[in-house]
Amino acid sequence: MPDPTAGPDAAATPRPVAAGPDGAEPLPLGVELAPTGHPAVDAGLARLEALDGVPTEAHVAVYEDVHQRLTDTLAALDRE
Repeated sequence: MPDPTAGPDAAATPRPVAAGPDGAEPLPLGVELAPTGHPAVDAGLARLEALDGVPTEAHVAVYEDVHQRLTDTLAALDRE
C-alpha cells in the first residue's frame, strides 16, 4: 500500500498498517474512484484512494494536501 502521507513524487512503497485499539487492522472501504480526465484532479483522487485501509490519524495530512491541490486547480481555471 503506498504511503498516503508522502509527497506527489514519492515512490509507491508499502507502508505498514498500525492495528487499531482493538488490535484489528483498518478495513478498506472498497470505494472505487472514477477518473475525471483532468490530470490534477485525478492525482488528488489517487491520493485519496491510497488512504483505503490506512489508520484515520494519517488521513488529515492527505485531506489537507488534496484540498490544497483542488483549490489550486480551481484557481487556475479562473485565470484561464
